[in-house]
Order: sequence, then C-alpha cells, then structure tokens
Amino acid sequence: MSDARSPANHGPEPLDQPLKHGLARLANGISPASVAMAYADWLAHLAVSPARHAELAGSAWRKALTWSHYATHNWRGECARCIEPLPQDKRFTPHEWQELPFAAALSQAFLLHDRWWNEAATGVRGVSRHHEELVAFTLRQFVDMWSPSNFVATNPQVLKETVATGGANLANGWRNWSRDALAVLAGGPPRGVEVFRPGAAVAVTPGKVVFRNHLIELLQYEPATGEVQAEPVLIVPSWIMKYYILDLTPADSLVRYLVARGHTVFMVSWRNPGSEDRGLGMEDYLQLGPLAALQAVRELCPGARIHAAGYCLGGTLLAIAAAVLGRREDAALQTVTLLAAQVDFHEPGELGLFIDESQVAFLEDLMAERGYLDGRQMAGAFQLINSKDLVWSKLVHEYLMGAQTPVTALGAWNADATRLPARMHSEYLRRLYLRNELAEDRYPAAGHWVQLSDMAAPLFVVGTERDHVSPWRSVYKIHGLAHVPVSFLLTSGGHNVGIVNAPSGPRAHPQASYRFETHERGQAPADPDAWLARAPSFAGSWWPCWHEWLVRHSTGKVAARTVTGIVENGHPTPAPGTYVYQD
Repeated sequence: MSDARSPANHGPEPLDQPLKHGLARLANGISPASVAMAYADWLAHLAVSPARHAELAGSAWRKALTWSHYATHNWRGECARCIEPLPQDKRFTPHEWQELPFAAALSQAFLLHDRWWNEAATGVRGVSRHHEELVAFTLRQFVDMWSPSNFVATNPQVLKETVATGGANLANGWRNWSRDALAVLAGGPPRGVEVFRPGAAVAVTPGKVVFRNHLIELLQYEPATGEVQAEPVLIVPSWIMKYYILDLTPADSLVRYLVARGHTVFMVSWRNPGSEDRGLGMEDYLQLGPLAALQAVRELCPGARIHAAGYCLGGTLLAIAAAVLGRREDAALQTVTLLAAQVDFHEPGELGLFIDESQVAFLEDLMAERGYLDGRQMAGAFQLINSKDLVWSKLVHEYLMGAQTPVTALGAWNADATRLPARMHSEYLRRLYLRNELAEDRYPAAGHWVQLSDMAAPLFVVGTERDHVSPWRSVYKIHGLAHVPVSFLLTSGGHNVGIVNAPSGPRAHPQASYRFETHERGQAPADPDAWLARAPSFAGSWWPCWHEWLVRHSTGKVAARTVTGIVENGHPTPAPGTYVYQD
C-alpha cells in the first residue's frame, strides 16, 4: 500500500530545484502554475461566452447608474446606501465613513466594484469549480488592495487622526512598519511575543513529562481535586503549531479547566522536526503519536479506558487511530472527541484553494532542499484566507492610525510556528486533501485500509461557525461515516477562538453561544443546514457542555492519581517539557 507518488519515489528533479525554489520564495509558497491554469480556464471560457459579456456589461452599467444617483443625492443626505457590505466586512462601519459625503461615495463605489468582480469571476459556464473558486479568491485579494480604507487620502478616519495629531499618527505608523519590516527581514519573531514564553506566562498548568519518544512528549497534569473521574482525558493537538493553545494563560486554559473539575489530563507535545526527519510519514505520526500516547496512558492508569480528544489535524489522526483500534476490537477508548477536525476533505473550504496537484508538487519542490516546510510559509496562506482581519486591518490600525495592537497570548502562540517533515506533509496533502482517501475507506494505516465505521466509541464533535481551516459543514460529515452515536456541537467563533472559549474570567467571550444535539447512528439530518435549523441554541462557552458529556460517559470517581515524571539529572521533568522550546 505504498504511495508511488510520495517524495521518496517521485521526488523533484535536482536540476529543477534552483528555479523552483526561487519561484517558491518569490510566490510565498503558492504555485504560479496553479494560479495561471485557473485564470486560463476562466478567461478561455469567458472569451467564448458573449451572453456572459452582455450580462456583465449590463451589470456594470446598472451599478454605475446606481452609484451616480447615490453620489448626486448623498451630498444632501437624501439617498440611502445603494449596497451594504457583507456582515463580516467591518472596514466601512465607523461613523466617519457616513459623515463625510466623499468617503461614503468612495466606499459605495468600492463595494459595487467588488461585487461586479465577484460576478465576473463566478458563473462562467465550463470553468471547473476549483478554478472558479481560486480566480474569485485571488481577484478578491487584488480588489481589496485598492480599498479606500487602505490609503491616507481616502480614509476619513486617518484624515481625522492626522489633523488631530498634526501627523504624529503617520510618524508612529512609519516606525511601526519599519520595526515589523526589520523583524521579517531578520527572520525574527514579531514584537512582544517574548512576554508569553511557555512555562512562564503560558503553558503553566503544573504537571510532568511522563513519556517521551522521537516525536512526542506526554505531559500528565497534577490533580487539583482529591477524587478524579475514573477515565483519564488524553488530548492530541495538531502538530502544525505548538500544543499550548489548549493551555494558554490560566484564565483561558482548557487543560486547567478540566483538571479543576476532576479530570486526569494528559497532553501530547509534538517535537519540532528538522532536516533529519524528512523521511517521517503519516504512519510514523500515527504510531509514535496517538497510538504510543494511548499505550503510555493505559500503563500509567491500569484498567482505565480513555477519553481521547484531538484538535484540528490531531483530531484527524485520532480518528484514524480510533478506527485502527476498533478494527482490533481494542477497548482502550471510552469516548472520542474531535475539535474542529475534518475526516472528509471533499469540501475543505478556502484552504482547499491552495491544494491541487500543481500546488502539492510545488510544495514538494520547496521542501526538498531542507526536508521540511517552514511553519511561517503556512502562516502566509492562513493570512491570505483571512486577509481583511490579519492584513488590511493591521495596515490601517498600526501603519496609518499609528496605533499598536497589544500582543495577546493567542497571538504569541500563533507566531510560534513549527516545521512539517516533507514526507508527512506530502502524504497528508495527497491522501487526505487531493484523494480524500480517509472518507472513501482507502487510507492505509497499520497494515490495513482504514474504515471510519470501525470506530467503536461514542463521538463528541465540535465545529466552529467561522472556521476557515475546518469548515463546520465539512466537519459535520462525520455523521455519515461513523456508526456510533454522534453528539455534534457548533460554537461561535473561528478555528482558534471558537475552541479557546473559557466560560468565565477576563478572557470569556460575552457573546459566545453554541448549538448542540446528539443523534444515534443514521438519525442525524444529512444536510448540515437542516441540523442548524433545528438544533437548540445555548448561551455561553461550550466547555461546560463537554465536561458534562464526559462525566455522563464516565464510570465514577477514584482517588486522584499521583504524577510520576521521567527523572533526568536527578529530577522529574516538569511541564511544559522540552519539545515545546524547540525553535
């Protein structure tokens, strides 16, 4: 069951490397050929569609007339806005954009222009869905560059601040830009992240390293109660970033929350691989990751079954492990929780825009030199997906208004990037994203084809409403693949903030809410929107709901377990361990 197209068997040609690596650096890891093919597909079909030309010309004429009428009457306050921004677009929300007629007219012209380009990019007969989505996405990025909010002369907020401060905001903005540019050129971390060092300000829940192999350290946290649930909780985070997003500051630590409520908690901390690990594949991550951690927890908690939870890619790998154990009729797992984790990649959302055969081959060429993909290159793709919040809003706030955005614990974690071994990343993209092998029972693991229907433990599955990485409708597809009861929860927020959602304290989200419903096998609606329409809504964080679900699926309490860590240099190694510090 070897992959004939893996880097080991079908790697990049050495003669091609200098050119392709140079292109990859210039294009920030995005394949120019992939983008060119999408535009060629779109333009070729658009060129032979005169009816579509007429539709677009008519739309442009109508929008121009609508704007002209608005601009003429807007000066006297006699005309309502001709177009509303999308709900997530907050660029023109401040009152200054409505108070100054020229600013209002500019913002309306831009939104009409943006809408027209979206119409032009979509609905062209004959264009493949992937190419259409890629063209629409890249055109949107280009149009967003020219938003009037991005320029001093056309942003009324910036003009007002410039007058009020005598231009000090622009001087401060120049200083902010220079600081960030120097950090990027030097390859250093962003400003302020040094405050949130693991073990000092984040990842401070007391515990010890109780197991280590080449890929993971297993942390066990000290109990906070005299009695604990009989079944321990093992958390498998994604290895794309460091584990401590689930153990941030004490105010927003999921680990601390569980420990305080009587759970024995174990956490996997992944090693940050280097060039020497280029040959590690998905099978290595399965065997040395969740399967090794589960075995270690069983030895440390004899006779206890385990509540296993996986976040993002860690959840995908945990689902594979659960299916492998189910096939063996191994009763290690009491329950399985998947947090923002996909198992069906047919509709992976906007992240899928960057994944096709050309893009994967381009990344393989990029990884060939050093044997890994730098996490900062992946961060670039995530920034493009959410560019309004991560790029353009920063430009306005810090470089034009001259303000400084305080660094948060979550922001510091987001800058603590990790590396991905070349073979693993190639297999992950090809087998899961390109071929969707896991959902189609064609994914090879532990010597067999994985079937998700082999999972034997009840599932608790969390999706987040604004997830760009694991869209909740894609996460929902677990209902059609698993043959066990599924408790599905949809929470407000995005891929990170939706999961790190403390129920109380200074970091609690006052507008947080979630929907939750449990279905036996085959009883959930096939359409996720049908589920959304009927699932009851609850205010607050989803953490208490999960805690209560874990308790319902537990068998009672036992005396709190003593944590005995690995002894090195005469002392146990405390959490957060050593792997978390690897640069």
